[in-house]
Amino acid sequence: MSARESIYRFCNYQLRSHQETRNKLYEIGCKTPEVEELIAELIEKGLLNEEQYARSIARGRFRLKQWGRVKITQYLKIHKVSDYCIKKAMTEIDPDEYYETLQKLATKKWTELKSEKLVPIRKNKTYRYLLQKGYEGGLINDVITDLAKK
Repeated sequence: MSARESIYRFCNYQLRSHQETRNKLYEIGCKTPEVEELIAELIEKGLLNEEQYARSIARGRFRLKQWGRVKITQYLKIHKVSDYCIKKAMTEIDPDEYYETLQKLATKKWTELKSEKLVPIRKNKTYRYLLQKGYEGGLINDVITDLAKK
């Protein structure tokens, strides 16, 4: 199977970032000029679209894995997605749904930590959990403060 057939199959299977595709081409054994030519061809044919990829990742990681904006942004930067596409991808996340998800995760973690007697420790563990999920510190503080009042 030629490199062209192989990379077409690779990109047809699911949305890919430019970097993923570039790495795959080098893995197959292509040289730099051929890699750039094939990437340009894939973009032209609509098989490689960085903005579409970024939007899809943002939607999926938020809805399925309940990641926050920070973690999604880091993931996209690791895949060398442009800042423009990252900004576009963040528009896929509805602010109300985002805050609801944050509250739901915080409440779940808060109830899991019921055995923890000291409230500051409980707050800290919940905070760290939400931070690890990729939510912003300010939003986390607001949600935890509300939880502690209840």
